[in-house]
Amino acid sequence: MDFLHSVVAWFSDPTHWQGPDGIPTRLTEHVEVSAESVAIGALIALPIGIGLGHIGRFGDLAINLSNVGRALPSFGILVLAFLIFGLGNTPIVVALVLLAVPPMVTNSYVALLNVDRDVKDAAKGMGYRDLAQLVRVELPLAVPLIMAGIRTSAVQVVATATLAAFIAGGGLGRYIVDGFATFDFTKLFAGAVLVAALALATELSLAGLQWLLVPRGIRSLTAPAMRRRATFKTA
Repeated sequence: MDFLHSVVAWFSDPTHWQGPDGIPTRLTEHVEVSAESVAIGALIALPIGIGLGHIGRFGDLAINLSNVGRALPSFGILVLAFLIFGLGNTPIVVALVLLAVPPMVTNSYVALLNVDRDVKDAAKGMGYRDLAQLVRVELPLAVPLIMAGIRTSAVQVVATATLAAFIAGGGLGRYIVDGFATFDFTKLFAGAVLVAALALATELSLAGLQWLLVPRGIRSLTAPAMRRRATFKTA
C-alpha cells in the first residue's frame, strides 16, 4: 500500500508535469517518434501488401520476409542503428519502422487476397477497371483486417519506443531507465504505467478510426457474425 501511495504522490507532484523531464514533454516525444515510425512503416508496407494481395502473387515471399523481420530482436536493431546513425531520433525511427512493417504487410496482403472472388467478378461485370475495382470494392471490404495490422504495429511501436531511452533517446522510457539506474522504483513503475496507458489509448483510438473507416453496410453485416462467433466460443 505504501508503494501505491508513493506512486500516486509521484503523479500528484507538480514538478513532474513541467519542464524538459515533465510528463507532457516526455509524452510528446514518445508520441512523435511512434507516430512518425508507424506512418513511414505504413507508407512502405501497405502498398506492398495491398498490391501483392490484389494481384494474388508473391505473397508467400512477402509474408516470409515479414516473418524474418518479426524474428529480429528490436533492441538489437536499435543498437545496430545507433552504431550506424549515431545519436538522435534516426536510429530509433529506423528500428521502429522495421518493427512496424511486418504486421501491416501480412494483414494487408491477406485482407486483399481473401476478398470474395464472386465480388471481384461482379465488379468486373459492372465495368470496373482494375484500379477502380481495388479502390471502390476490394479496399472497403479489406479495411477491418488492414486496420488490425496497423493497430498491432502501432501498439508494438509504442511499447518498443520505450527502449529508445537506452541510447539516450527521450520519451516515457526515460522514467523507466532513469528510475532503474537510480533505484527509484516509484519513478520506474510510473513510467511503466504511462507506457501501458499510451498503448491502450493507441489501441482504442485506432479501433475507433477503424469503425469510422469501415462502410456502414459492412459493419452491419460483420457485427452479427462477430456476435455469433463470440456466442459460439463461450458455448
